[in-house]
Amino acid sequence: MVCSLDQTKKQRISLTMTGKTDQPQGAASSSRLRLNLRQLEVFVATAREGSTRAAADRIARSQSAASSALADLESSVGVQLFDRLGRRLVLNENGRALLPKAQALLDQAAEVEALFSGEHAAPLRVAASFTIGEYLLPERVSTWTALHPQSQVHLHIANTHDVIEAVAGFDVDVGFIEGPQTHPDLVVRPWREDELVIVAAPGHELAGRVATHRQLSQATWVLREHGSGTRQVTDAWLIQNLEQVHVGFELGSTEAIKRVVASGTGLACLSRYTVAQALEDGHLVELRTRLPAGVRRLATVMHRDKLLGRATADFLRHCGAIVPRASSSR
Repeated sequence: MVCSLDQTKKQRISLTMTGKTDQPQGAASSSRLRLNLRQLEVFVATAREGSTRAAADRIARSQSAASSALADLESSVGVQLFDRLGRRLVLNENGRALLPKAQALLDQAAEVEALFSGEHAAPLRVAASFTIGEYLLPERVSTWTALHPQSQVHLHIANTHDVIEAVAGFDVDVGFIEGPQTHPDLVVRPWREDELVIVAAPGHELAGRVATHRQLSQATWVLREHGSGTRQVTDAWLIQNLEQVHVGFELGSTEAIKRVVASGTGLACLSRYTVAQALEDGHLVELRTRLPAGVRRLATVMHRDKLLGRATADFLRHCGAIVPRASSSR
């Protein structure tokens, strides 16, 4: 077939322009971001709360807006992130893979927003078990606040089990624990040592003498509740060394235990940090025994997928804790 020169030019130009037009459109389409922070915020809130209704309340959105954002997110990534069990939404393997990355992006976005706010730093979210949260961290938090007045610390105090759950669920940035518990998604690092001591009221029959194993086995004990780090270590220490441990009271507060024991009821096994003032004031006395020293390690706990911000890393250093290398230069 023979074409004129003008026809050939027109065909060539037409083909050339079509090629140039299609390529940039395809590139732009493939590189366009399909996710947004609102969707990730709803996803993380739903993962924590178990429903879009509760998630909407948590992040101050309407339920319809939360449901729409979650549906858009699943459409964007092309997979379902939750298993629907009745009205409850439970993370599936896709959701579990996304959760740490989504939380990290939200944390970084919060830091970016804080750069241009009056606070200049997002609040630090810290969880600590009772002994640490009530006796060791308050002074350090007070000193930190004095040195960094624009950096707030939100300190949540609970038993060791609940602290671990808070860190695993990304509800806090870092945790301080006193028990041997761990979690497959967490990294536990030693922080400092603590000593367990046996205390009684000054008028207790075993006060002022060396208590034998037999006497300790026959005594009534006032101990922390199950799930507490102190209780875990206490059980391991006493059960290993005594024939039996008769538990008369299980209390969820160290202060309550000290008051019950000071009234003359039973013995307690507590951290030296928690009874130091009571021993000095004479409200309690330390029993002398032939038991081996009871020493335990206090630790910090972080999610292995958590990207620590600069303020959190600096706070850990302030507390004398080990900071992961990946966070040391941020």
